[in-house]
Amino acid sequence: MFLSALELRNIIESSFLPKRCECTLSPDLSMTVKIYADGQTDHLDLMVTGIDASGLNGCREINELIAQLRSRQHHVAVEPHSMLGKAL
Repeated sequence: MFLSALELRNIIESSFLPKRCECTLSPDLSMTVKIYADGQTDHLDLMVTGIDASGLNGCREINELIAQLRSRQHHVAVEPHSMLGKAL
């Protein structure tokens, strides 16, 4: 991974503004992304765990991850019972 954990988190979290997004990265480079319904509540729109962040080496990989998360977020809005996602 060429970017620091802080840089990677900032890129992903800011891409979902004005919604609140929280990324956590474990020492084994496994990432969890939580996207909240708005900035004021703790209501989750989407939570995806087990994302392998070791392959997020550049803009293309990060943009693909963000696109996948947005797609899942859209599908969750259509199917609210599948809020918790698995690894991408």
